[in-house]
Amino acid sequence: MKAAKGKGAARRDSREALKVVDDRKVGKRKAATKPEKSSKRQTKKEKLAKKDPNKPKRPPSAFFVFLEEFRKTFKKENPNVKAVSAVGKAGGEKWKSMSEAEKAPYEAKAAKRKSEYEKVMNAYNKKQESMADDGDEESERSKSEEIEEEEEEEEDDDDD
Repeated sequence: MKAAKGKGAARRDSREALKVVDDRKVGKRKAATKPEKSSKRQTKKEKLAKKDPNKPKRPPSAFFVFLEEFRKTFKKENPNVKAVSAVGKAGGEKWKSMSEAEKAPYEAKAAKRKSEYEKVMNAYNKKQESMADDGDEESERSKSEEIEEEEEEEEDDDDD
């Protein structure tokens, strides 16, 4: 007898492996229960901190500074090319073919943007720390105030 090849043989083998061996129960086979993946994913998402929309964006690298200028020239030379990938590929090829001397002005601009970003980021971090300190004090005060109010309500209820 020949060994069956292809998708049909794989299905038959998997069906045979899934058959119930228990003679006492006759009827439909229940699917094995698997832990839900969605619940695990939700916990991972919950663990991740939400992004702050006020956080400064990271500065572009020297290549992306070059690409900003290259896009303009590429679109003037090739107005009929609409694909973003074409611009990226052409820019990448040109960047690779450039010498270090040609790349230097873009690297200088990138370094300047990076230093500006670091200044802005330091200010942002200081602001976040000060807001976190203020928030902690307020939350502690509000908790103590809530406890005092609850105690006063209980005393008022006792007096009635």
